[in-house]
Amino acid sequence: MNRTHIPIALQQAVMRCLRSKLQLAQHHFARTFAEPKILYQQRGTLAGSAWPQAWEIRLNPVLLQENQQPFIDQVVPHELAHLLVFEQFGQVAPHGREWRWMMEQVLSVPALRTHQFALASVQTKTFSYRCACQQHQLTLRRHNRVLRQESHYYCRHCGERLVFSG
Repeated sequence: MNRTHIPIALQQAVMRCLRSKLQLAQHHFARTFAEPKILYQQRGTLAGSAWPQAWEIRLNPVLLQENQQPFIDQVVPHELAHLLVFEQFGQVAPHGREWRWMMEQVLSVPALRTHQFALASVQTKTFSYRCACQQHQLTLRRHNRVLRQESHYYCRHCGERLVFSG
């Protein structure tokens, strides 16, 4: 259940953006697309995520409220582009040329892969791990997987297994 209340005016602004961008896509492709369901349940540092099979977009309610218009202008089209790309091209690279083309040519939005929003309010506690070449910070979820011996993590640079350093 969503514990963060999103003001109606903010939800309406999200829907105006979504419908405007959806209309651009419908005009470009000369076809209609169903309006995706919007859920305000994305957690952590992700601003949003697209779920093509469910035809839904999940938005981070905390980041939305903290960054309102920039969030709407960037994240809503970004996630809609993922849905439209899946519908038009099937399974392709998440931020590949089809997605970039959809963002820039169809939705008229810069194709930014990541957001630059402040994350202090959504950042979770991290745990220090080390390898041969550096310190790493693992999330609580990954740390717990290590403790339960479900996963092992390795450094992308030296290839050594990460070890908890307290």
